[in-house]
This record gives sequence, structure tokens and C-alpha cells, in this order.
Amino acid sequence: MGTVSLPDTWVYALRLPHDPRAARVARMTVRAVLSGHGRPEVLDAVELLASELVSNAYRHTDGPASLRLTALAGGRIRVAVWDSHPRIPAPFGEPPRDRVPLPPLDADGGRGLRLVQDYADCWGGLRVGDGPLERGAGKLLWFEVGGQPIPVAPSTVGRRKLSV
Repeated sequence: MGTVSLPDTWVYALRLPHDPRAARVARMTVRAVLSGHGRPEVLDAVELLASELVSNAYRHTDGPASLRLTALAGGRIRVAVWDSHPRIPAPFGEPPRDRVPLPPLDADGGRGLRLVQDYADCWGGLRVGDGPLERGAGKLLWFEVGGQPIPVAPSTVGRRKLSV
């Protein structure tokens, strides 16, 4: 009997109800998946950023959200969060991308999307079902961390400056 080789790429998807516990469930899922696949080097960043996107989906919509966690070639991890609101916020929007300003120190929120800029290697967003005959089905925001960069068309991706 031969040795079974585990795949280098995989996809997990999670449908989240409009529930204040959704971000916690997303964090637990991300932690379980990345721990199970031996990816401790990206776990904290992916867990934090996924939680921020799911929290925003709960805060700014009245419907469900979806989380998709994908291991790509080269060791990269991509996280995508879908929600029903069509507005794509900075820094995910169309170029020129607005830099998310830091909120005042005494602010209760407003730091989540700035964290994406600070911790993700690249990110993007797109409207889903936005054609002339479609009614609009929301948006998909995504980010990637870890591994070797995968070339993506400049019009669909934001990048932070990586120090060498």
C-alpha cells in the first residue's frame, strides 16, 4: 500500500447567517483549517483579517455572508468574503484606490480595513451580479497572505509595499 500525499491546494467555504456570532465562527473556522494544514505562520493575520471582513458584512448588511478560504499554488492563502451590499469600500475599490485613513485614537471602530492594507500582501473587490439584466447580488472582497506572489491584473488588485 502506497503513501497518501495530501494536496497543496484546497478550498473551504462557510455560509454565515446574519448573526453577531458570525465573526467568532469565522475565526474558529480559519484557526481550525490553517492549524489542520500546518500553516501557523499565516494563522494570526488570516484570522484577524477574515474576522474584520465578516464583522463588516454583519455590521453593514441585513443578510447572510460567505467565507471562502483557499490555499493557492506557491503557499499563498486567499480569503474571500461575500455579502449582499454592493458598495466596495476603500481600499478594495477601483483605482485609484483610496488609502484608508487612521481613525482618531478615541474612535470605537474604523480600523478593520486599514488592517487589510497593513497585513495583507494583496487585496481586491468586485461586485457580484452587477450586469444590466441582473438585480445585484452584492460584492466579494478578498485578500491574500503568505507564499510567493501570484501575478494579478493591476486593475483588480491592491498591493502594499513589501520590504526586501
